[in-house]
Amino acid sequence: MSVPVVFNEALNLQQLGIPESSIKHGSTSMESDKWIVCVEPNQVTMVDLQNGAQVTKRPIQAEAAIMNPVTNVLALRSGTTLQIFNLDAKAKVKSHTMPEPLVFWKWTSVGNLGLVTATAVYHWALEDANPPVKVFDRHQTLGPNSQIINYKVSPDGKWCVLGGISAGAGGSVNGNMQLYSLEKKVSQPLEGHAASFASIKIVGREDPAQVLVFHEKKAASPPGEPPKIFVMEVGRDPAKGQPFRLPPTAIPVPADAAADFPVSLCVDGKNDIAYLLTKMGYCYMFDIHSGKTMYRAKVTQDTIFVTCVQESTGAVFGVTVRKGQVFRLQLNGQALIPYITSTLRDNDLAIKVAGRLGLPGAENLYAAEFERAIGSGNVLEAAQLVARSGNALRTPATIARFQQIPAQPGQPQPVFQYFSTLLETGRLNEQESIELAKPVLQQGRPQLMEKWLKDDKLQCSEALGDLIMPVDAAMALSVYLRAECHAKAIQCFVHRGEYDKIVPYATSVGFKMDYSTMLSQLLATNPQGALDLAKGLVSAEGGPLIDIQATAEAFLSSNRVQETTAFLLEALKDNKAEHAYLQTKLLEINLIGGAPQVADAIMQQGILTHYDRPHIGKLCERAGMWQRAAEHYTEITDIKRVFKNSHQMNPEFVVSYFGKLNREQSIMLLKDMMSRGPQNMQVCVEVAKKYHDELGSEHLVEVFEQNKATEGLYYYLGAVVNFSEDAFVHFKYIQSSCMLGQFKEAERVCRDSNIYVPEEVKEYLKGAKLADPRPLIHVCDRFDFVDELTEYLYLNSLLQYVEVYVTKVSPTKTPQVVGKLFDLGANEDFIKRILMAVGTACPVDELVEIAETRNRLRLLQPWLEARVATGSTESGTHNALGKIYITLNRDPKAFLLNNMFYDPKVLGPYCESLDPQLAFIAYKKGAGECDDQLIQVSHTHGLYRDLAKYLVERQDLDLWAKVLNKETEGEEKTEEDPQRRQLIDQIVEWALPESTNADEVSVTVKAFMAADLPGELIVLLERIVLQGSDFSDNKNLQNLLILTAIRADSTRVAGYIDQLDNFDAKDIALICVSESHMLYEEGYSIYVKFSKPEYTQDKDDQVEMQVLAIGVLVDYMKDLDRAKTYATQCDEKPVWSKLGQAQLEEKFPADAIESFIAAEDASEYIKVCDAANEGEIWTELIPYLKMARKSLQENLIDTELIYAYAKTGNLTDLEVFVNGPNVANIQSIGDRCFSEGLYQAAKTLFTNINNNSKLALCHIHLEEYREAVAAATKANNVSTWKHVCFACLRSEEFRLASTCGLEVIKYPDHVDEIVSYYSDLGYFTQVVSLFEQGIGLEDAHIGIFTELGVLYTKHVPEKVMEHCKVFFTKLNVSKVVRACERARLFSSAVYLYMQNKEHDSAVKIMMERAPAWDNDLFLDSIVKVRNAEIMYKAVGYYLTMHPTLFTRLMEVLEENIDHSRVVSQLRRTGDWALQLAQPYLKSVQKFNLSPVNEALNELHVEDEDYEALRKSIDGFNNFNMIALASKLSTHELLEFRRISAYVYRCNKKYSQSIELSKNDRMWKDCIDTANESQDGEIIEGLLRFFCETSEKECFCAALYTCYSHVSPDVALELGWINGYHNFVMPFLINTFRHTHERLKKLEDRTAPPTEEEAAQDSIAQTYGNLGGFGGTLMLENGGGGIPMPTQVPGPGGAGIDMSSFGVPQQPQMAGPGVPGMMPNGGMPQQMMPQM
Repeated sequence: MSVPVVFNEALNLQQLGIPESSIKHGSTSMESDKWIVCVEPNQVTMVDLQNGAQVTKRPIQAEAAIMNPVTNVLALRSGTTLQIFNLDAKAKVKSHTMPEPLVFWKWTSVGNLGLVTATAVYHWALEDANPPVKVFDRHQTLGPNSQIINYKVSPDGKWCVLGGISAGAGGSVNGNMQLYSLEKKVSQPLEGHAASFASIKIVGREDPAQVLVFHEKKAASPPGEPPKIFVMEVGRDPAKGQPFRLPPTAIPVPADAAADFPVSLCVDGKNDIAYLLTKMGYCYMFDIHSGKTMYRAKVTQDTIFVTCVQESTGAVFGVTVRKGQVFRLQLNGQALIPYITSTLRDNDLAIKVAGRLGLPGAENLYAAEFERAIGSGNVLEAAQLVARSGNALRTPATIARFQQIPAQPGQPQPVFQYFSTLLETGRLNEQESIELAKPVLQQGRPQLMEKWLKDDKLQCSEALGDLIMPVDAAMALSVYLRAECHAKAIQCFVHRGEYDKIVPYATSVGFKMDYSTMLSQLLATNPQGALDLAKGLVSAEGGPLIDIQATAEAFLSSNRVQETTAFLLEALKDNKAEHAYLQTKLLEINLIGGAPQVADAIMQQGILTHYDRPHIGKLCERAGMWQRAAEHYTEITDIKRVFKNSHQMNPEFVVSYFGKLNREQSIMLLKDMMSRGPQNMQVCVEVAKKYHDELGSEHLVEVFEQNKATEGLYYYLGAVVNFSEDAFVHFKYIQSSCMLGQFKEAERVCRDSNIYVPEEVKEYLKGAKLADPRPLIHVCDRFDFVDELTEYLYLNSLLQYVEVYVTKVSPTKTPQVVGKLFDLGANEDFIKRILMAVGTACPVDELVEIAETRNRLRLLQPWLEARVATGSTESGTHNALGKIYITLNRDPKAFLLNNMFYDPKVLGPYCESLDPQLAFIAYKKGAGECDDQLIQVSHTHGLYRDLAKYLVERQDLDLWAKVLNKETEGEEKTEEDPQRRQLIDQIVEWALPESTNADEVSVTVKAFMAADLPGELIVLLERIVLQGSDFSDNKNLQNLLILTAIRADSTRVAGYIDQLDNFDAKDIALICVSESHMLYEEGYSIYVKFSKPEYTQDKDDQVEMQVLAIGVLVDYMKDLDRAKTYATQCDEKPVWSKLGQAQLEEKFPADAIESFIAAEDASEYIKVCDAANEGEIWTELIPYLKMARKSLQENLIDTELIYAYAKTGNLTDLEVFVNGPNVANIQSIGDRCFSEGLYQAAKTLFTNINNNSKLALCHIHLEEYREAVAAATKANNVSTWKHVCFACLRSEEFRLASTCGLEVIKYPDHVDEIVSYYSDLGYFTQVVSLFEQGIGLEDAHIGIFTELGVLYTKHVPEKVMEHCKVFFTKLNVSKVVRACERARLFSSAVYLYMQNKEHDSAVKIMMERAPAWDNDLFLDSIVKVRNAEIMYKAVGYYLTMHPTLFTRLMEVLEENIDHSRVVSQLRRTGDWALQLAQPYLKSVQKFNLSPVNEALNELHVEDEDYEALRKSIDGFNNFNMIALASKLSTHELLEFRRISAYVYRCNKKYSQSIELSKNDRMWKDCIDTANESQDGEIIEGLLRFFCETSEKECFCAALYTCYSHVSPDVALELGWINGYHNFVMPFLINTFRHTHERLKKLEDRTAPPTEEEAAQDSIAQTYGNLGGFGGTLMLENGGGGIPMPTQVPGPGGAGIDMSSFGVPQQPQMAGPGVPGMMPNGGMPQQMMPQM
């Protein structure tokens, strides 16, 4: 039987590359069926479940990440920082830092994130920018020791439930939950592990019920009491009634899952089912409406840590820890109801669930209940039962039952009660809707129908629409549309006049119809409707459904120009090339027909582009539409002709038109327009402006210059010069500006433009001799033609412009101007006046350089002093004055010392050649910028004392490095630099001793250290520290002295340690004992010296020094004996502790334990325990562990103490200790003792912790089997039962083994192991007895019954069949049947196969094993096989083994077998097989199969049964008739030869048929065959044959029968030649009669028309001429059409030429009913002579 839950693995996270360590609670989240998010060490991995499990990895550092259940919004957490990102927008939405760490978080909805901390719960809304809002505080039952595993909010957002777990007594896991009301602000604690909210629809209630489904298991409940499932409504308004609540229901927990607990509760909102998933992998399925458990199964062996529900299907997804299996659980609706009825045997639950969910399987139950309700007269209950039954009872028979029930007085009809109940609960089906509509419409209440249709309460159908159509066409249309009755819907559209909706509807639904006929009818009656329909037809999706040209012709033939235009606009909107002619005609009929504005509007829209543009252009030109004409011309001659009227065109059009021409055409047209006078100049300028880049400035300038249009050139260039980068344009603009006197524009361009060629413009301006030289000034200033400008202005006596230039335009160019004036020999007073006018704006350095090069520096002294007087601080000014003062020797030293603004780098070198001391002063004034020059001048001129003093005062280490590090890099040091030696002597002897600044001394010492001068540094420091100075007690200098000695001369270190007292002892000692120096004794001495009270007053510091001292002995000197002596002297606990650690590391555990005991130090208990175990000194370890327990309560200490007791055999102390308070890990130490064979100790330990599983094993090893069974009973664990069972079995304790075995075989996974173990030991009887007892167990499973059946096949075969029949439903059939086959018990195997619906295998066994064959069983099975090949094997088997039963077999297989293949198989078997199968062949001939027909026909011929053969041929014609006819044509019997002729005749082989009939003188057959052929030659040949053989009567009969196909001349000829006048006369009389009737009808049809008809024809032809159409309009998909009058040309051929629209008229062909032709049956009976 199928189970009601479908379980399968959707994907595996490990296979997607997600590491195992990241698949756990807190690292992996699944908020919905869209995404799984995993946090890895350096990235976040996202699995898109909606896109084929596509994996996306992002390099994000985070502790946790969860994806929004609906949108691609990701929340990240790192510490207390939360961030939310929108992945689609690639933007951060918001972020926040929490006041305390989060312990759990979850999306409670698409817009809210729930945050749980150690103390409270917060909600963080996604939409706004507000921070998280505190919702409530955690209840005390959910304290800090609880792990939060879930948080959910109700659908209405008013209730919250928080769930967590915590450790309980005895290793159990307690669950606590907190239910909180947001409205009432109150909490209620619940004892349970999982909960969820659901919204369900309660029967008999209008409003939905919001219920809380939760699991309850109280910690104080007695052992064995099962947990319960609660369902109760929350948040209902008391005014609406009592809330929904179910009594708690016990959950059936299996025996092996007593310690199991739920981890998740998911609600399938689609089916109102709750799934409870547990840690051990069990799944429980509950019905929320009743609270009953519907199914329980173990779906996985791993723990599920995260789940979610797929809302669309109701499926539940879950992820297993570590392995990463993503599984899917979903309701199996087809199997649920059968499972409830057969397994749970709860018919009431089955009826309710089946009705609510519409599931199959409860039909019989519903039917019984329905009959009961009807029988008791309870109509309402019966109606409600039908409504709840889904589709099981909603049949026409049910409606009839209600209609037959008589109505009670004062009550509505039962059938109306029935329909009312159905409408309240759902939607009526098709038959119900029709039956309800009939009385409602009869009562005239269509509004009810409209309401029900609007509410979708009725199922629409064609029959329902037909009922409504006479009452309300709109409502009927709605019904037809919903029922997809396309033809009826289109009829409604026509009836309502909604023609524009017909084509879109028909196209959308793919409905084909004849639009031509409909359009033809509408054109005459409703032209606008025809237009709407025609538009829809040409705009249909997939292409036009009518011929566009023919349709346009039809509209024009009715003089509908406006409609024609509208239609063609719609038809040609796609602008296809193949419609070029139609586009031309559309514009032509409007341009010529008096509506040029329509044509202009069409061309303005630009929707048509493929028409004949030159032709349309000519028409536009005739109509005076010059712009449109120009648009359509491409030849320049045509364009020039049109543009003669350019003054009548829109200037904007003219300008834009040039964009369509190429360069040559545009230039030619511009020249032509300019040549006609100045009236076109403005528009030509606009053209030149717009198309400057395309036409080229050279050509445009040439056009204007040729026509001497300087003004036009100026305006054109003025518009483009600001944007042009063409130097030619800029030059021509400057030129035209100057020519027109626009000097301001010329100056602007010269000043601002960077494009023109400066030399060209400069030469032009100089040659132009302008009265205003400002353009030239700007050009020369910008491009550095200052010398030429100065010379031009000076030589042209424009000196005022020189002064203007240097003061107003470019003061920075003053030095160049002055230099050029010097060269030109200008007056010095003029130059001074210029300088004074420029003032401070003139650059000093450049002017001084120019004056110096020309030896005119003295000239600048007044100007320089004036600048200084104004407060100038420019270094150039002061440099120049300094040079002047130094040269003139005007107190230069005072200037160098006091002036703050000169540049030492300039005056220093200037002074070196005059006075080095002045250069030193200048360089020193540089404050470090001239240190290199200062050092150089000091060395060069021996200024060492000054340099030494300068170095000490500067305190610059970089400067010290320059003078002390004199050796060149890469060269070896040979001898000391004498200059450095002299400098060092000056420093030691004079500079440093004179200093009283500590910083100066410190920097100097650092400089010596950096220069790697240890010898000099020691001398320097001894001079400072040891010889008495202000710095003798300086700690830093003492440190430095010792450190320098350590590095340079270690022999002095000990002496310095004794002499000095104010240094950093710890740091110095660390340096002494470092690997680079290894001065261990010196370091030990420092620690010992400073551990004395006179140097260290604090006791703790003294102890620290003692620890460091012993550390030197044990860590560096490795002298443990000396260290022990020192520790004894100190007798301090830290010292003993340090010694103990060293002894422990050196593998002296006993000594180390002694030291640790002396130190009372238990900190290294882990290492001590490891060392003691390694050295097996458990006796020495016990005192240490007892000491450690005084200060520490650690698991390892107590555990190792127990182990030590066990190893030393001190079981008494062990038992006392274990029973007392301790924190030992009893389980682990018990396992350790057990693994090492200490079973007595292990028994004591396991007894203490009630680990009955291991206790049982201990009893086994101690051969205490009864005690082992008792312990196993308490453990109730399958593994324990199994071990005890095997042990008892080995000891031949069969009764005890059976007791244990019964418990083991309850678990299917262990059945095989039990059987194998019993069998290996040869205890077959015992194992059979065990399983016979097992089938009587209350929870016996399928494996027990199966395995017992297998054992019966091996050891008790006589019981197999009985066992299979009694317990078939509880067997694993495949396994038992294989065992039966191995044991050759084929009858049992056949029975099992048949019962298991494996009929293929059953049939195979019966065919292969003769003893297993049974005809009834075989026939019952053969029709149920799945492999059709077995049926054909059965055919062969019966032909061979049971031929007498073959017909019965084929009767059974008739509907399931290929009869053609069977016939082929029979032919291969032999002729006797066909004879044997003749009854079968006759029974299947009704299928008209060729092989069957041929086989039967052969049998009929062989049996000479011509009647059966003729009947077979007439009834079944699917065979090779020609072959049969050929075979029978030579048969000895006449009837078979007649059949041959008949077959030839049926196959239109008339000649062969007639020849056979002639030979047998079967004249009637000949005449009938000839008439059927309708072939004149065959008939004529037969007539001539009758004349030749003198068969007069046959001749006359042939003429009568074949009248329609005999030519009169042939009949007359043969009658006259052979003298058969009387026999041919009836034929001739009938022929003349029909000829006369045909001629009369022809005369009537060709008679001249009457006056009224002529007038109508004239009117129709006039309209035809107006439209320009001729011929017949054919709008059709076949032969029909609208005949139109033939066009009569008017005088002179006036009118629009639309001749190409015409379609030649098709001749009307006479059909079968045309007068003058006889029907295919011969002449009338009365004209036939009597034979």
